[in-house]
Amino acid sequence: MTEDATDPVVVHELQLQRSSWVPNNPKLSVLIYRRALSAAAGSKSFEHLFASNGWTGIWRNGIFTYDHYHSGAHEVLGIARGSAKLLLGGPAGKEIDVAAGDCLILPAGTGHRNLGASADFSVVGGYPPGQHADILTSAPSREQLLTIAELSIPSSDPIEGADGYLVRAWRRD
Repeated sequence: MTEDATDPVVVHELQLQRSSWVPNNPKLSVLIYRRALSAAAGSKSFEHLFASNGWTGIWRNGIFTYDHYHSGAHEVLGIARGSAKLLLGGPAGKEIDVAAGDCLILPAGTGHRNLGASADFSVVGGYPPGQHADILTSAPSREQLLTIAELSIPSSDPIEGADGYLVRAWRRD
């Protein structure tokens, strides 16, 4: 449990197969952390947590309302405020509901889209050191598929640090 959470963190894994033009990740599962922080924690708490665990390129915004994925980076998405219904995995993917305090870690190649959100919906995102997110909205090239498959596993979980769930799960996958 993180210092700001009131309940234990519950982590769900979601393995996604290729969906239409969205490659998803052939090896790594999406990690969904329910109640990573308390619903009242806010943006600064996510920013501090991600940075203290070595994640970089930290930003605040929302999630695009069109399917897209990144070939050059894994991505963490901390739900700082509000709630949303997201589509993970591309056009034939899986719909999930997220709320303030939840966190998603998307392996490179994972399609994601905002299907609808509350007016106050706000996200804090970031990337492992040395990784840079492109925004892709069409089928990947052979080179992009290779980049997705060979992208290094982060040495630290953005929520739980060096011994966190991500490190154990993605090394197992």
